[in-house]
Amino acid sequence: MSTASLRKGANVPLSVPAVRAVLSWADAPGVPDADASALLLTAAGRVRDDTDFVFYNQPRHASGAVRHLGKRREGGAVLDTVEVDTARLEAGVERVLLCASADGGTFGQLTGLRLTLQDAATGAELVWFEMAATAETAFVGGELYLRGGQWKFRAVGQGYASGLAGLATDYGISVDEPQPQPARPQPQAPPPPAAPPAAAAPRLTKGEEHLPVDMRKRLSLRKEQVAVSLRKHGAEGARARVILVLDASGSMSFLYSKGVVAGVVERMAAVAAQLDDDGEMQAWTFASSPARLPDLRLGELPEWIGLHVRVGELSLFGRPKKRKRGLAPEQIDMRTIGIQNEEQKVIAEVRAYVREHPAPDPTLVLFFSDGGVYRNDQIEKELREAVEEPVFWQFVGLGRANYGVLERFDTLPGRRVDNVGFFAVDDIDKVSDPELYDRLLSEFPQWIRAARQAGVLRS
Repeated sequence: MSTASLRKGANVPLSVPAVRAVLSWADAPGVPDADASALLLTAAGRVRDDTDFVFYNQPRHASGAVRHLGKRREGGAVLDTVEVDTARLEAGVERVLLCASADGGTFGQLTGLRLTLQDAATGAELVWFEMAATAETAFVGGELYLRGGQWKFRAVGQGYASGLAGLATDYGISVDEPQPQPARPQPQAPPPPAAPPAAAAPRLTKGEEHLPVDMRKRLSLRKEQVAVSLRKHGAEGARARVILVLDASGSMSFLYSKGVVAGVVERMAAVAAQLDDDGEMQAWTFASSPARLPDLRLGELPEWIGLHVRVGELSLFGRPKKRKRGLAPEQIDMRTIGIQNEEQKVIAEVRAYVREHPAPDPTLVLFFSDGGVYRNDQIEKELREAVEEPVFWQFVGLGRANYGVLERFDTLPGRRVDNVGFFAVDDIDKVSDPELYDRLLSEFPQWIRAARQAGVLRS
């Protein structure tokens, strides 16, 4: 590919596998800002899910093939760059749209608007495309597409007046305006099968009497089902400290806004209530950084969900904005945790908490994520080191993909005991309580027995 200027609609084959698409415009006072982005599309012209959108709130695709490198100023211009390695694109991805969105104005207010394609290895310019705009607030500058086994670049220059969200929606991205709402009704367990006296009976839990009637009834049924599941796996009467970890990365925004995460919290409260009768559960949330949430006290469950499983501050497209109202006491500013997936950081923080707060019973960590795992080496290191600690890590995938090392942990050699469980569900709201608790508690009793034999747990 020789260095050349392209006209709108022109295309050229790529001569290198990895390229950088550099969006640039004149740096001048009073002009709006702009942000480069990329959409990974199938042959049908749609994303596979929301993780196929790479932009400032989700700057790295889980495959590592597409990255938003960020913005810089150089030679009187502002430059924002997306890098694409076509050799690493997953099977099924046949187009990568090179997009942009304006912030605080339109593209017509920018002068010198240009998209330049560079060799990612050398920085050498390959082609460039001078773009003209008027009232558009989103733009498709160009696209990389696969044709006959060869990747090519096409100059597109198509504008949208509906902004980034409108452009993304056209290609299958879920755009949701989160509004606070109560948790959706959850599937109810059928009456549990008869159980031996006392062995499967739910424990009375501190604070339970303060719950609303409907919630108290759900909790009672669920505690019974947890007890049945424990008995089924040979762990009736088991005790444990339960810790809850909730993914709050950008791709989770839909699950928060639809009340799915609030429903998960209510269902996990029953696990804590049956295994640990002090009526409290420690909890963390995480994205780029972890944050410990206030302890969940069972009698305060409705208020806790409203304060700490918040839907109004998690948005795939939202930039940080000035808060109109202050935080309630102990409430976490969700904007401070970022939007990336950094599981290893919260794992390390929970490990430190367990070391600093020893308990007579083992600890069960219930860890919920929708995937996008990419820190595999760091996660594996943390969990391997945790083998000698009295903690079992139960990971639950909430319907997306790319769970990385978490899916492979059962087969990883070199550990005295298997301290990690994992399963994924497409829609946790459609999983009945009996099935959910059976899957959630299937490996924990096995670990207790193995950890006692290995001396990790005291008998």
